[in-house]
Amino acid sequence: MRYVLAIDQGTTSSRAILFDESLKIVAIAQEEFTQHYPQSGWVEHDVSDLWTTVAATCRGVIEKAGCAPDDIAAIGITNQRETVCVWDKDTGQPVHRAIVWQDRRTASITSMLHDEGHEEMVTARTGLLLDPYFSGSKLKWILDEVDGAREKARNGKLLFGTVDSYLIWKLTGGKSHVTDATNACRTMLYDIHKGRWSTSIAELLDIPMEMLPEVRDCAAEFGTTRADLFGREIPILGVAGDQQAATIGQACFSPGMLKSTYGTGCFALLNTGSEPVRSNNRLLTTIAYQMDGKPTYALEGSIFVAGAVVQWLRDGLRLIRAAKETQPLAEKADDTQSVVLVPAFTGLGAPYWNAECRGAIFGLTRNSGPEEFARAALESVGYQTRDLIEAMHADWTSADGDATLRVDGGMSASDWAMQFLSDIIGAPVDRPEVLETTAMGAAWLAGMRAGVYPDMDGFADMWRREREFTPAMDEATRARKYDSWKRAVAAAQGF
Repeated sequence: MRYVLAIDQGTTSSRAILFDESLKIVAIAQEEFTQHYPQSGWVEHDVSDLWTTVAATCRGVIEKAGCAPDDIAAIGITNQRETVCVWDKDTGQPVHRAIVWQDRRTASITSMLHDEGHEEMVTARTGLLLDPYFSGSKLKWILDEVDGAREKARNGKLLFGTVDSYLIWKLTGGKSHVTDATNACRTMLYDIHKGRWSTSIAELLDIPMEMLPEVRDCAAEFGTTRADLFGREIPILGVAGDQQAATIGQACFSPGMLKSTYGTGCFALLNTGSEPVRSNNRLLTTIAYQMDGKPTYALEGSIFVAGAVVQWLRDGLRLIRAAKETQPLAEKADDTQSVVLVPAFTGLGAPYWNAECRGAIFGLTRNSGPEEFARAALESVGYQTRDLIEAMHADWTSADGDATLRVDGGMSASDWAMQFLSDIIGAPVDRPEVLETTAMGAAWLAGMRAGVYPDMDGFADMWRREREFTPAMDEATRARKYDSWKRAVAAAQGF
């Protein structure tokens, strides 16, 4: 038996998942790590935590499965995107904590660039908007704020990478400073049309090109691990940012196929094929995956708060003790109340892109309680998803308004949330048998490259649906509820 090890480095935890030759999960190991919030709107990770939890979970999953290192054919990596790591090339020591994708500290930088008229150039090259979400402004902030950092970077002494790059550098003992196209395209530094780093944008942000990693396909040679880590050298053969890895894991390989992943945030990707589609509705044009040097593009909508709204019910309001309590509460909510929650805790993502907006709740009465809060929290994810899908259909007329949405991520396990999602978008929602689609996408990339798994068509044939949710809400109710959401968002932005 040959196995493939998938590293899934996320926003709140690191996981290692071992897949067998049939792409079945053999074992999982997971470790959470500390989130740091130095100021309002700032989110950081200790870079060392990312590495130690990845190394520990990889060793743990191999031990749990009882397999030998020689049985592992390859490693695939998927990771939280846009998070910035900067480290010393010689010592490996980070010069600052990792600045997380959720962090909004660089809003003043991106606003200044917008006011100076640079957004058109940035969007034309990268498909992205000028927003703190992306890596470029975060990297500029570190170089601006850390004493001597820019000079060291210009002298080739500092390296930049998204989380995948840092992990590969550590896994290979500093031999590989690389990334893949799906992570590169989220930095706001990568020209998605020419397939290379943009010197114009690097100059605009005063970022030395010497810092940037080499960009490769999603299935490629990324280096081999140090022999002392896992008992032998293991090739790293697949890399994709988490949302693109989920797109791959959901086998969304045909233009028009659509997936949405519900983790800390929510990210919907619509495969648009070999030609990039420029958005007129403030969506992102991005690379879904790149194979054999040829990118496949997608329209993406990003929601900053999805599963995080349930964490807020638990940790902020202390209305629940565990996420699973949300569904039974929502089922008991008073149907006569129209409580609407806008979870803009770290600003609003697509299609609004309002970094300054904050959360708000509307429609409270004396009878509003945990049940109504739980329902409003789950409904907010459905409303935000509809915002994204409507924008996608407006941007790409080839998109089918009734196309099935494939879902994954932790919140997709909630039958109530997925039924409401189907109701509010007015289209079928398919939940796969394997919800670990992000890790599966990374595993397939590496395993396919290693000759363990079939090609793209063969992999697509292996995809299986666990349940289909179909719309049961009448059109009048759907329209009324969505109108309430739109008015709530307008009011929150106005405040």
